[in-house]
Amino acid sequence: MTKDSSIPSLPELSVLDYRVAKLDLEAAAQWCSRALQTPKPKLLVTLNPEIIIQAETSPVLKEALLSADLTMADGVGVLWAAKQFGGELNGRVPGVDLVPKILEREGSNLRVYLLGAKPGVAERAAQTITERYGSQIAGVQHGYFKRPDDLEGVLEAIRQSNAHLLLAGLGEGQELFLHEHRAALGVPLMIGVGGTLDVLAGEVKRTPLWTRQLGLEWLYRVGSAPERWHRFPRLLKFVALILRRSRLS
Repeated sequence: MTKDSSIPSLPELSVLDYRVAKLDLEAAAQWCSRALQTPKPKLLVTLNPEIIIQAETSPVLKEALLSADLTMADGVGVLWAAKQFGGELNGRVPGVDLVPKILEREGSNLRVYLLGAKPGVAERAAQTITERYGSQIAGVQHGYFKRPDDLEGVLEAIRQSNAHLLLAGLGEGQELFLHEHRAALGVPLMIGVGGTLDVLAGEVKRTPLWTRQLGLEWLYRVGSAPERWHRFPRLLKFVALILRRSRLS
């Protein structure tokens, strides 16, 4: 995909087929500020081992990830993978850290649309955003829409909202959703944010600071929530994939 020529090229590193930007949190937020000023819809992906493994068996998802205008390393596994291919990134930039940084930088100049999570969560996240950062809320919509008529209504509502930033917390399908409907949505910057809306709404607490400093949030969450153990095999597959590919490169 041809990237927006109005935004300067960034230093990148190839991790598997993905061009991951060598930016820290502050530099990534600066890129987002520039992206918000241009009308062409842009997709930002925060890449982690789980979504890479999902994309290995889903060509449409892989196409969506490769279409990103900016790809940042979310999981510590991506940092490790970069080293296996002889490079080094500038640290993790999780969506849960990047979103507050963008809101802080843009403040009341920003119009944000919140899409996803359970009914009521986006509304509570919107209240937090307004009170803490002063940003304008262009609209909210929970993620439980299924029928084609519902989808068309959601797309139209977002398109008519004049939002600058779309935060989509739609779980495993969020990047594919944003990619497939990028033109219809027409939002300058779109980010798949996973559980960030739940964090902003106070539904989910951040893991202890030491887990974030060491990049072990995923391990802490898996260990403290048995229902997350189904994710562990994907992490093992990711390690095996990186070791196999790095030996061949």
